[in-house]
Amino acid sequence: MDYTLIDYKMVLWEERAYHYSKEYLSTKGFPVSGLTFNPELVCRGIIVDKELGNMLKVDRFGYVRRVMHGTRQMAVEERNRVYSRLTVDLRKPRWAFLNTLFSVSEGCLYAQLVDRLDSGELLEDCQPPFDYARCCTYEQLYKAVSKALFRAHVEGALKEEVMQDPSRFMNTDPAFAQTLLAQRYAGKKLALITNSDWVYTRTLMSYAYDSFLPEGMSWQDLFHLVVVSAYKPEFFTFDRRPCYEIVTEDGMLCEDHSFEGGKAFSGGCARMVEKLFGVSGSQVLYVGDHIFTDVNMAKRGLSWRTCLILQELEAEVDGLDAGRDATKELLRLIRLKDEYANVLNVLQSNLDLMDAAANASGAILGSFSAAPVEEVCSHSAIEGAAQGLRAKLLATEQQLSELLMQDGSSVNTYWGYLTRAGFGDKSHLLRQIEKYADIYTSRVSNLLRDTPHKHYQCGQQSLAHDLE
Repeated sequence: MDYTLIDYKMVLWEERAYHYSKEYLSTKGFPVSGLTFNPELVCRGIIVDKELGNMLKVDRFGYVRRVMHGTRQMAVEERNRVYSRLTVDLRKPRWAFLNTLFSVSEGCLYAQLVDRLDSGELLEDCQPPFDYARCCTYEQLYKAVSKALFRAHVEGALKEEVMQDPSRFMNTDPAFAQTLLAQRYAGKKLALITNSDWVYTRTLMSYAYDSFLPEGMSWQDLFHLVVVSAYKPEFFTFDRRPCYEIVTEDGMLCEDHSFEGGKAFSGGCARMVEKLFGVSGSQVLYVGDHIFTDVNMAKRGLSWRTCLILQELEAEVDGLDAGRDATKELLRLIRLKDEYANVLNVLQSNLDLMDAAANASGAILGSFSAAPVEEVCSHSAIEGAAQGLRAKLLATEQQLSELLMQDGSSVNTYWGYLTRAGFGDKSHLLRQIEKYADIYTSRVSNLLRDTPHKHYQCGQQSLAHDLE
């Protein structure tokens, strides 16, 4: 449901999650006063280096392309000193992958507290019951921030605020309801599976969908099955988990042993969904916004087909369009750099031969005599030309470095394009998307045009959303 069937206003939602996380840390004595939410500091796909307190933009091979330490962006030279001999492997506990929009507030608060740990403010300004021995490393600090965010999400204050005024936190669009209706009318069986609780789910879904449905129809009528408090990712990995039918509007539960069509349940597991509908594997399309909890687990454990909702994709495409001229300039400079490097290589090879001829016998050089080169140009002339080319090459590389750091800045000031890392290379995020998502799109309503009768074919391995 969240960020899939419900289109949250991300900046506002994450600002409130940030607020409640700060409040929790404040009760633990953390000096968080004066900190303000900055959504630009973090984007989906960033990787936290818990050992060094850095946030990283990584390419598909695991090489680090951009780094921030706290709220400070690292220069290329410093980045290379730290990470030139290192590739990121997400299977190792050192790394944390921020792979959902719910991670934006977490990453922002962590970066700001890294600054305070480095400056000494964390120790100097803390209050009881703060325990510095448990928060004196970057990894301990990350654990504390993650716990604060978890508490903000699971405790009632944030969700109660959303339920009291859904219009403040959600965008509504009749196309969402039309998309689900089209699926239902085509004979598809729809299931809503969410980790949110029943009251929160009922409130938000009713607000987002009921007014756009035919008279007498409610959001529940769109689904053959509703599962709340699903406890994903475990929902996908266990053959059987406790299952309860929701029997009243306020969420009273009655223990059950299997799913039934037309009803709402709490708990259960994915195998029970397959059993109810009489389907398995690629007969199921699972749509979600979380790369691990949703598409990874549904694909890896059950071989379900998957669709990833990537809300930021629309801004990404707009950014790629706005960056056309910058891309052309980068390509021009790359070609120029290659031309300079190729000519410099030839000149340096000739200089090497000439130096060898001057310091060794002709017998050693054999057929690689430098005499023909000397007849055309002197050693000093070639050296002068090579020095000039080195200066031009260095200047071109400097221009390239500056432009690369600005590449995609219209999408995010610090991190550039979401799906790229380095110029024209795929980010680690996009590599994960390609690996686990059969298709991806910015919103569920984009499926209205093509489905429910569209059959998607495998495309070439490229940026599917990129602009020619």
